[in-house]
Amino acid sequence: MKAASLSNPVMSDWLADQGLRLDASPYIAGSLEAKKMLERLPDTVPLASVTSGRNGGIFSGPMFRRVFLTDPEHSVPFLGTKDMMTADLTGLPRLRKSDATSAALSYLQVKPGMTLISRSGFNAGRRAYARPDMGDCWASEDILKVEPDPEKIKPGYLYAFLLSRFGESLVRGSVYGSAVKHIEPHHIAGLPVPRFEARFEEQIHRLVEHSARLRASFQSVLVSATKDFFESVGLTELAEFQWHQQPRDLGFEVDQISALSLRPMNYGERAQQLKHKLGLVPHRQLGEICSGGQLRYGPIFKRVDSDYDHGGRLLVGQRQGWWIRPEDGRVISPKHTPAGVFVPNETVMIGGHGMPSESGLFGRATLVTGRWLQHAYSQDFLRVTSGMDDVPGAYLLSFFRSPVALRLIRSMLTGGGQQSIHSELVAAMPIPLAAPDDRARIAATVRYAYQCRDRADILEDKALALLTAAIEEAAG
Repeated sequence: MKAASLSNPVMSDWLADQGLRLDASPYIAGSLEAKKMLERLPDTVPLASVTSGRNGGIFSGPMFRRVFLTDPEHSVPFLGTKDMMTADLTGLPRLRKSDATSAALSYLQVKPGMTLISRSGFNAGRRAYARPDMGDCWASEDILKVEPDPEKIKPGYLYAFLLSRFGESLVRGSVYGSAVKHIEPHHIAGLPVPRFEARFEEQIHRLVEHSARLRASFQSVLVSATKDFFESVGLTELAEFQWHQQPRDLGFEVDQISALSLRPMNYGERAQQLKHKLGLVPHRQLGEICSGGQLRYGPIFKRVDSDYDHGGRLLVGQRQGWWIRPEDGRVISPKHTPAGVFVPNETVMIGGHGMPSESGLFGRATLVTGRWLQHAYSQDFLRVTSGMDDVPGAYLLSFFRSPVALRLIRSMLTGGGQQSIHSELVAAMPIPLAAPDDRARIAATVRYAYQCRDRADILEDKALALLTAAIEEAAG
């Protein structure tokens, strides 16, 4: 249960400021405290006064019937409230292009520099910056778009404020609803935005923009690494592999079935053809590559809550594993946590529990390196750690992030309602091996991508620290 701070009790006049709202959210979430602090600044302006565009620059969209396609020529990437938080956008669902570009929905196209805010659901109030690689994406009606007027305010500066603890308190304090939370444009139109001298706001903006470009580079560099992988192993035709363009698995026969698995899905023709192609080039089985490392799920353990002041570590689950930053995770005590929760450098983490839906995380891969090594990871990830120096984890990721690997993983299922990855089938998975020099180059490319991601976080943290210090100093 949350309670108001005794050092900053809820005052009766706050009720009038909030339109006589009687729910506790704006009073104990820090919203009113932040607003009162910002009132002490010499210069603040309403959010709506520095935006422009549709509905004054703060808008969402209509509910509409979604028709998804797989052909990139006839579809556009479609962002949901969780998708806008992801670091790699290559797995996005795709909306029918004729619908997206129609007069009714064309304005839902994301413009780089917008601030995106999730406006409904349990986690209403999340913020994301529309980086350069989001310019060809459309956003769902559940995303509130804040379009800054470049003549009045720098986009990166406005986002930095909305992302800061002051902006977070104000945005989340604007959430209405009980069972289903929501935010409407008019709920945040009057949020006070602090203004400083132009040179300082430009500095914040440049840091955020540089961070956004690095995050766009993270994705593009990974895409190039995967393409390089298939070209280097002589399987260029798989670099742009389209699963749904292949004939469906209907009426096929299996000659060599065994007690290892009796599920038809594990013998599907499309997946078996992919596996056969991978086995035609120089390769090693995944179990052999990981014999000196690990190929297993994490341990199941009791969570003991902690905080960062006492050495707590963030526990990353499947939901946050592919985000730009693993927000909203639980902070646990490492003293009461088994060692297997932490993973070695360049461990490939594969979403290993759940249902293999088209937009789901099951079977998708990411790499743990750099700043993410400090986190703990749930048992839901299948850990893939190479035991061979000449087959580094960064090289493995270039393959495992591909649609080919995703479909192979999803053809190796076991379990009832919640699916898992079949341990023996995945151990026998062929991993194509490029020439040693090619492997080193591909691994270096992947490492550079993750360095870009870490650098982006550092720049964003610097922008937030500068802005927070300036606000606190100005407020006295």
